[in-house]
Amino acid sequence: MTHISQAARRTVLSAAAGLSVMLAATACGGSPLAANTATGGSGAAGPLVVGSANFPESATIAEIYAGAINAAGVTATTKLNIGAREVYVKAVEDGSIDLVPDYTGNLLGYLDPRTTATTPGDVVAALPKALPSGLSVLNAAKAEDKDAMVVTAETAAKYKLTSIADLAKVCSELTLGAPPEFKTRPYGMPGLKAKYGCVPAKFTPISDGGGPLTVKALMNNDVQVADIFTTSPAIPENKLVVLTDPKNNWLSQQVVPLVKTAKVTDAAKAALNKVSALLTTEDLITLNTEVSGAQKMDPKDAAAAWLKDKGITK
Repeated sequence: MTHISQAARRTVLSAAAGLSVMLAATACGGSPLAANTATGGSGAAGPLVVGSANFPESATIAEIYAGAINAAGVTATTKLNIGAREVYVKAVEDGSIDLVPDYTGNLLGYLDPRTTATTPGDVVAALPKALPSGLSVLNAAKAEDKDAMVVTAETAAKYKLTSIADLAKVCSELTLGAPPEFKTRPYGMPGLKAKYGCVPAKFTPISDGGGPLTVKALMNNDVQVADIFTTSPAIPENKLVVLTDPKNNWLSQQVVPLVKTAKVTDAAKAALNKVSALLTTEDLITLNTEVSGAQKMDPKDAAAAWLKDKGITK
């Protein structure tokens, strides 16, 4: 997708506020993080800076990446919740951060909206050609987290919904809740319209990446359809219904490190590839439950436990 002290999407208010500041800075020109490079955050002599998008799963994976890199003898720090893909890809390009966890399909769709790749292998193969100069991706994990159109059990029963094709028949009667960028991204509103003819009666932007505010809006019937990641613990906890996507509006979404090629050493690359070899979808569900569920575990603590369990740290 797709990754809450980031306990409840690392406090929704702070994430949203941070994103607002970043977007304002971007509008004025340049990366909103560019100033950090001057203070040693990602300079040549400084540590590797691992960024994350503004939702808990991304923050947790970023902490896993940083922990694995540190365990390999390379110093790494984290800069979490820096914003959506439009912000963090530019941050890797200008060196404000050195790497960030991403998702293969959405990254490819962002870089090449006209891509025809849909299978995991085709998506991974197409990514290197689509990347800007100076950026690269390392090995993709088996772990996958996709955006999904989700409804309550009551809504599914009322309209007989099992797929987005079913949803299209009543889409004009319903309100859709999703992150603000969903309105313009190829797999968001444009994709739903092009592939399914689904144009909601209203779009409600909710800036928590499918987190507790989105779930609350769905459960309160403020929105009837929501974009929620498939690894969210809120889906089983609330008996929500994930609508199938028969026309593949969402591509394969394997977790993959996006890196500044010149900054990430061979030792760091090996550490990141080791994480990718071990990270599974089941791990993502467990980590999200720990961070976003009743435990409200800090992403760094959840990451540390995962690293120890996998034998990467002692």
